[in-house]
Amino acid sequence: MNEKILQARDAVKRTWQRPWARRLSVWAAVVAVSLTGVVVGTMLFAQAEIAVGPFRADMSISPSVEGGTEVQIPPLGSLHLDSHDGPIHLKVNLGSLDQGRTEALIDDPTAISAAGQSAVDDVTKGVLQLGLRALGAAIVCALILSALIFRNVRRVAAAGVLALVVTGGSLGLAAGTIRPDSISEPRYEGLLVNAPAVVGDARRIADNYGRYADQLQQLVSNVSRIYTTVSALPVFEPSGNSTRILHVSDLHLNPTSWGVIRTVVKQWDIDAVVDTGDIVDWGSNAETSYVSNIGQLGVPYVYVRGNHDSLAIQEAVARQKNAIVLDDTTVTIDGLTLAGIGDPEFTPDKSENPPADADEPVTSPLLTSGERLATTIRAAQTKVDVAVVHDPAMAPPLSGLVPVVLAGHTHKREVSVLAAPSPAPSSSVAPSAPAPSASAGVTAPPQETRLLVEGSSGGAGLRGLEKEEPTPLMMSVLYFDETHALKAYDDIQLGGTGEQNVTMQRKVVGKDEPEPTTDPSAISGVTPEIRPNGSVPPGR
Repeated sequence: MNEKILQARDAVKRTWQRPWARRLSVWAAVVAVSLTGVVVGTMLFAQAEIAVGPFRADMSISPSVEGGTEVQIPPLGSLHLDSHDGPIHLKVNLGSLDQGRTEALIDDPTAISAAGQSAVDDVTKGVLQLGLRALGAAIVCALILSALIFRNVRRVAAAGVLALVVTGGSLGLAAGTIRPDSISEPRYEGLLVNAPAVVGDARRIADNYGRYADQLQQLVSNVSRIYTTVSALPVFEPSGNSTRILHVSDLHLNPTSWGVIRTVVKQWDIDAVVDTGDIVDWGSNAETSYVSNIGQLGVPYVYVRGNHDSLAIQEAVARQKNAIVLDDTTVTIDGLTLAGIGDPEFTPDKSENPPADADEPVTSPLLTSGERLATTIRAAQTKVDVAVVHDPAMAPPLSGLVPVVLAGHTHKREVSVLAAPSPAPSSSVAPSAPAPSASAGVTAPPQETRLLVEGSSGGAGLRGLEKEEPTPLMMSVLYFDETHALKAYDDIQLGGTGEQNVTMQRKVVGKDEPEPTTDPSAISGVTPEIRPNGSVPPGR
């Protein structure tokens, strides 16, 4: 047995001593060293930072068996695309805004359009630049490594040529097998709550893939425009003793809303948040945990119940730190007195039709509830500055009693002036006697009541995806002066699920505010377009 092993070893030794076997071993070593240099060079140096408008994007290439593309979107997660075959894996890390480029866009508004138009070219040039850098890094590292090991010009040159062939072939294979439609079937990795916002509607993406170049240009323009718009807002400087109220409504269980609300509370130095209801969808006990974010806002959170909110949800809100539930009650915050009442109806299931006579003034529970709040306001010892309801249909009885009524429910932002209350018949008792003026025996005329209906601050929840375009997230910052009069408000709108645009419009009451209608049904609810100079186009 030992003799056979010795014979086999001698045969192998004689084989390796032959010239062709030596050459084979040398070239095998050259191949191994060259491939090692390709991998090391690609991993260490195949990286590039490109500028897309005001953005910075870090791109890198690494060896991979399956290929594909990974798009990192911190802190939301990552998208994985089956974009190509081959041993090349592309990774894109979307970084933050570049301060210098953003300031340059602000100083030169005409550069915004140019930045959007060049966005696609910027990405294309970045990929080409990265490919050339990867090719150069692979060849140089292979040459250096082979020179250190072989110290032979011929072998070093062979290693360099082999690195060129391997890297160039890999890049060519990736380019030849590229699948542009892979963007319609991404794989998302990250927090579950962020998946819809990152991935978007796959069917809509697939159907509109041909427009993606234009959408990339629009994304750059939109984000750049918000900086220019803020710098050119109409002149209105809130005084130091102004009260700032953030009006939100119809969150409908959208977890993204809390992050946006926290940001606005901090950036706008908000004194209190007013929520006009529909904070959840079904009013179930399982949804009560959603309201736990209220205590993290750090400011009073005034809430009235919506038609999707049960009494259990109202009680859960009341248990939160800083939460104030208004249900035919009043509260004073920073000198501003608010009165509110919950929606009398609990109708989370819209498949059930309301009673046929629900809109009749005599039987409508909404108007009856509005009358209850009006009675509470008349009996209040402190002048009420703001009335808070969920459904705008509850507001008519409040006309002339308060200067401002806040509501939600419609998922559309609307501004109107309530019709003046009709004079009471001589045979009946007037339901709302105007407050007496300073002069004895003289009665002041009823005050004008402005109704501000907020859009959905949660993008209408899941129902916001039912339409072709997602419902945007809307909220408003209201400025009250030291006399508790509404002086201005900022309308903030963020693109809905799958959208990236942000707009903000400041309106000064009695100055540049569009003339409100006295017929709420005639309001379109469309937010005026924001232009770079902060103006509103005519006819909108």
